[in-house]
Amino acid sequence: MAAAVTPSTSSWVRHKITHRTNCSLQTIHYPKQSTIQKPKPPSFTVPSTVKKEKNSKPQWNFIQKAASLALDAVENALTVHELEHPLPKTADPRVQIAGNFSPVPEQPVRQRLPVAGKIPESIQGVYVRNGANPLFEPTAGHHFFDGDGMIHAVQFKDGFASYACRFTETQRLVQERSLGRPVFPKAIGELHGHTGIARLMLFYARGMFGLVDHSRGTGVANAGLAYFNNRLLAMSEDDLPYHVHVTTSGDLETVERYNFDEQLKSTMIAHPKIDPISGELFALSYDVIQKPYLKYFRFSNNGHKSEDVEIPVSEPTMMHDFAITENFVIVPDQQVVFKMSEMIRGGSPVVYDKEKVSRFGVLDKYAKDGSSMKWAEVPDCFCFHLWNAWEEPETDEIVVIGSCMTPPDSIFNECDEELKSVLSEIRLNLKTGNSTRRPIMSEKDQVNLEAGMVNRNKLGRKTSYAYLAIAEPWPKVSGFAKVDLFTGEMNKHFYGDEKYGGEPFFLPRDPNCEAEDDGYILAFVHDEKAWKSELQIVNAMTMKLEAKIKLPSRVPYGFHGTFVSANDLANQA
Repeated sequence: MAAAVTPSTSSWVRHKITHRTNCSLQTIHYPKQSTIQKPKPPSFTVPSTVKKEKNSKPQWNFIQKAASLALDAVENALTVHELEHPLPKTADPRVQIAGNFSPVPEQPVRQRLPVAGKIPESIQGVYVRNGANPLFEPTAGHHFFDGDGMIHAVQFKDGFASYACRFTETQRLVQERSLGRPVFPKAIGELHGHTGIARLMLFYARGMFGLVDHSRGTGVANAGLAYFNNRLLAMSEDDLPYHVHVTTSGDLETVERYNFDEQLKSTMIAHPKIDPISGELFALSYDVIQKPYLKYFRFSNNGHKSEDVEIPVSEPTMMHDFAITENFVIVPDQQVVFKMSEMIRGGSPVVYDKEKVSRFGVLDKYAKDGSSMKWAEVPDCFCFHLWNAWEEPETDEIVVIGSCMTPPDSIFNECDEELKSVLSEIRLNLKTGNSTRRPIMSEKDQVNLEAGMVNRNKLGRKTSYAYLAIAEPWPKVSGFAKVDLFTGEMNKHFYGDEKYGGEPFFLPRDPNCEAEDDGYILAFVHDEKAWKSELQIVNAMTMKLEAKIKLPSRVPYGFHGTFVSANDLANQA
């Protein structure tokens, strides 16, 4: 398979990009003075499963060909100039996609995988997990979040397991594959400073000449997955979701960029919430350029969209996640904001505003507008993810469970301070507008807990447990913890010597189970010594390993997943 590298890249640039150095986790925190070891170099290859027609070159007229050559020359000169200076580690592909963060090619379905132990009989369906997997080798700055979306799927059927992984066929990926090179700007890795402005201008110039079409979306669909209204949706917050179909054999096929039958006109964040009782989907959309900067909306369980509700915020705010309760939606307005003017000054548009006071807004789920939203200040709080929330009417409080991250912008900007992610209980008093915040675990038990979830059948209601990735030794994920949210007691499962994973996914044994923790944890795990991957299944009640499914190819560390039951698979749209 031929390497998918931009043909016009100079050998010097190619050397800068290809010879990678090792950092074990993608983006969370890179101290300025860190020791970097040599890894196994990742390979960038166009998957052999790609059909020839998908790689066919566009048919351009003379003017378009001339414009393409001129713009390519400008971009190449820009790239050489940019790489004359050291890239920050949060935009350096040698760091961001090294080791098991490097991409893999697509894999067709492999059936009847080897299993150590026994797959629980109740697990029938498909576990899918999203992740960033750049099709083309970066030619300049690249952040792990910038990669093309790839879904990894393990299907369980009658005690056997199969595996496949496929790119989500976003409009961005389809166009770049046709061109044979990356041309869409990398939202985090490239759009900073004056070179970021220049890259934006180049991109829109290509659009003016018809060389690319940005009207059909620019997103990567690499972050979240949700099954709603008989559709598996792949999402990133910079675009509409994509509908992906799971075949009877366990393969994955992209159906379309999904606008809910032309109801959705804006982007949707990658963490929508599905109410386990009503079946409704609740979501947010944010805009970094123009008002309204933030909108809230919902879909009925049969896919009918509500009117947008503008959330009153004074500036564009990083809005990666939010929470719901039985009656309310909880919206964080925190200290990481977007200031596009910082690019003119040579900086990143993602800014930690130390003068801003974080606050959480509480709005009725069925509100017609944002005028009734109640705000409570929560100073010095930045939660990239919120695990759950519920109402406590006896005290007029909303309880929010999240991991409070410091420094808040270390995912995006290089910093010296060691990152901490503290599992916290935040209480919002609806009467007084005040808040309290406390760490759930004692100081001696503190570990960095970041990716994870609660039992989704209890979402928006009081829960006793959260299942969260142990991001230690930072920034690797060595296992996961089952945390009692009331006592702070923590029960840990470690993946094994030199084995690391990502988000633990809790799957209830049965939708009607009485015990909240009656179910299993599914997690992709990679053995960095043997360079092999597996799926571990852990009993959530006993925290004992039930089974390990040996996977036929490497699974890179990634983002979020979901499970689609066998019954839902049979009823896909």
